[in-house]
Amino acid sequence: QVQLVESGGGLVQSGGSLRLSCSVSGSIFSPNLMAWYRQAPGKQRELVASFTNAGFPNYSDSVKGRFTVSADNAKKTVYLQMDSLRAEDTAVYYCNVVFDVFRRSYWGRGTQVTVSS
Repeated sequence: QVQLVESGGGLVQSGGSLRLSCSVSGSIFSPNLMAWYRQAPGKQRELVASFTNAGFPNYSDSVKGRFTVSADNAKKTVYLQMDSLRAEDTAVYYCNVVFDVFRRSYWGRGTQVTVSS
């Protein structure tokens, strides 16, 4: 049973930083893609950043230049370094991983990030 455990959320002032982590367990295989999504109150869930096991990051325009996604394939962990945080970054952040071998993706339970202005 694949499980994702997220950590690192919290309350931070505008301009501050947070680092999110997502650890994957329950599979001998490494994910083919690891990503972070977020969902603010009253809004749809949106892709924030993703990282393929080939080492290619991808960012939404709203976080480009402020957020950095990285992964440790050996630890099956994906990170999201969030700098220069803004009030509009406030959301629940979800980890998502895709396993080609299982032909499906898995979601974490989410971690709250609140940025005070």
